[in-house]
Amino acid sequence: MLIRCFIVLLFCATAHAAKKRAQPVVEKPLAPEEAARTMQVPEGFNVTLFAGEPTITQPIGFCIDDRGRLWVAEAKNYPDKKAGKNDRIIILEDTDGDGRHDERIVFYDKLEYVSGIEVGFGGAWVMSIPNFYFIPDEDYDGVPDGEPKVLLDGFGTHANAHNIANGFAWGPDGWLYGTHGVTNWSLPGKPGTPKEERRRLEGGVWRYHPVRHEWESFAVGTTNPWGIDWNDYGHAFICNCVNPHLFHVIQGAFYAPGRNRPTSRYAYERIETIADHLHFSNTKTIRAGIGTPEEDLVGGGHAHCGTMVYLGDNWPDEYRGDVFMNNIHGRRINHDRLTRRDSGYAASHAPDVVRSADPWFVGVTLAYGPDGGVFVSDFSDTGECHHTRNTRKHTGRIFKITYGKPEPWKGDIGKLKNIELAKLQMHDNDWFVRHARRVLHERLDYSHKIWSPFSPDLEKNHAAWRGHRANWFHEADAALKIQLSGHESVPKRLRALWALYVSEGIEAADLIDLLRDSDEYVRSWAVQLLMNDIRLTEAGVAMLTEMARDEESPLVRLYLASAAQRVPVTMRAPLLKVLLARVEDAKDPNLPLMYWYAAEPVVAADSKQAVQLLVACKIPKLRQFITRRMAVKQLSSGE
Repeated sequence: MLIRCFIVLLFCATAHAAKKRAQPVVEKPLAPEEAARTMQVPEGFNVTLFAGEPTITQPIGFCIDDRGRLWVAEAKNYPDKKAGKNDRIIILEDTDGDGRHDERIVFYDKLEYVSGIEVGFGGAWVMSIPNFYFIPDEDYDGVPDGEPKVLLDGFGTHANAHNIANGFAWGPDGWLYGTHGVTNWSLPGKPGTPKEERRRLEGGVWRYHPVRHEWESFAVGTTNPWGIDWNDYGHAFICNCVNPHLFHVIQGAFYAPGRNRPTSRYAYERIETIADHLHFSNTKTIRAGIGTPEEDLVGGGHAHCGTMVYLGDNWPDEYRGDVFMNNIHGRRINHDRLTRRDSGYAASHAPDVVRSADPWFVGVTLAYGPDGGVFVSDFSDTGECHHTRNTRKHTGRIFKITYGKPEPWKGDIGKLKNIELAKLQMHDNDWFVRHARRVLHERLDYSHKIWSPFSPDLEKNHAAWRGHRANWFHEADAALKIQLSGHESVPKRLRALWALYVSEGIEAADLIDLLRDSDEYVRSWAVQLLMNDIRLTEAGVAMLTEMARDEESPLVRLYLASAAQRVPVTMRAPLLKVLLARVEDAKDPNLPLMYWYAAEPVVAADSKQAVQLLVACKIPKLRQFITRRMAVKQLSSGE
């Protein structure tokens, strides 16, 4: 009884302390203009209000189209998952270049629980749970050309109001990438797909191909990632809406934490965050730390949203290549510096780049545009992520953060010639690089429509299509191949490689040649792009095996480990024997675990191959994993 009373008293004391130290609830936000004016930024930076209520409310995400317009997803239903089709997409444009919108179009207003938006390939790609939609708008006039098409259904909302599929971004390889929380796991599939034929998506990163209309899980783990972006070398990063806050995304990886993921119970150990710090003061309860001086000193709080790797050309050079994310509790934009370490990265806390004086500021999405300035969406609320549960539906802002006064840009990437798109792969602002690459990809799709692969004579038809494509892209191909082969900058070589890849200006034989390139980043991407589209023959596996035997770069070995997961299980062992024998990789933060993720299905499927892997393995941790998995198999089979 005495113990019980003590526990009750302790709980009450903790709750009282949390209440006493918690961030106070303010019933009214700063006015939109005042919120922009009072933001703290480094010397030389400026903040302007691009849009605010009543023009927009609850902007949960946005993207920027080829004309520099913002397509904004308004989550008017949030957090009511069954409120009906009230969410919408609006288009905002700054026509006079003063940093504020002056034109607004309501594109579509009958969505349910919207959480992500991207444009391209003649329309808008929208996550509106439980569905993933494509809304056609071939000329991007803001008027849909037809009703939304459900590409995938089965996205989960069963657990809570958040932890859902969210945010989109076009990757260097032409896929559309998204992030996904763990608690609302999903069973995505094309409409009508039986449950037993669907694959469970348990959080992490997934992707969808806009031409082949295929989806796949890319990496599993974290808790509630929101936003993905890539650095100059095409390496992906996500932030996590709880501690730990930042991860380097590797294809086929499993990330901490591992709870509630039954499909990956044999991962045994998961890859940790790359951050060497927390934005959380480790007080006794999460709520107790919100708004305290202790958390202010470390960066504001544990909840993060909206990953951006800055590769624009407006902010000073010292910010280029660094990661930025909104800190929800801290009312600021956190800043992490990336450093290559072994096969991956380490991230260190740099000074925050923006701090808001508005107690309602809840940053969600970050993105730089054609003038290099950065847009940030503000959900403007008090009811999120351990705040007082009182979601406000009448506010919302988008701010623009610039250094000095950048020159406004007016144009339309989609109207440029192919050679002009190729030349944009040299631009200092990666916004132009990415948009030009995607438009080249779209034009390839147009070529496919002319020369259909579904012909009685496939070989003749393919030759005809290649001839048409060569005529259509010959100037762009020539410029990009010169850039790939001869430019002194590795990032610019990679840009050319990605552009050639998405527009099919490079063949498998060319990628095989690049496996012998002098640069580790180029070799790495040659491996990934080869494995994106094909499943290797035994001869192909032998080629990768030989490469693994001689490869000195841990980064390339990381890509080979990812590639091994895409090799049929019955053909993996030779490659894995070589990788598992690399004793120098034992202390790498990624490689032993990536080797295991590829090896586990082999150990589970074939006892003879498992023994051979155990004999070949020189990494102590993996010897333990192999032995453990063999024991589990033996017990479950009764052998």
